[in-house]
Amino acid sequence: MARKFKIPIIPQTSQRSIRFPNDVIEEVEIAIRGKDSNFSAFVIAATKWALENLKEQEEQN
Repeated sequence: MARKFKIPIIPQTSQRSIRFPNDVIEEVEIAIRGKDSNFSAFVIAATKWALENLKEQEEQN
């Protein structure tokens, strides 16, 4: 069963520079609008979710 993505609360972070396509930035900003989150926290949570998903896929293979 797939886990549902949760918009995160802002964690402690270190600064990194990364470029995103403008359409992705707009979609993330829409998703977090009105939530207790920000762009960085969303990207971190999405990255962690993707990494966990990859591990699960590797375990299944």
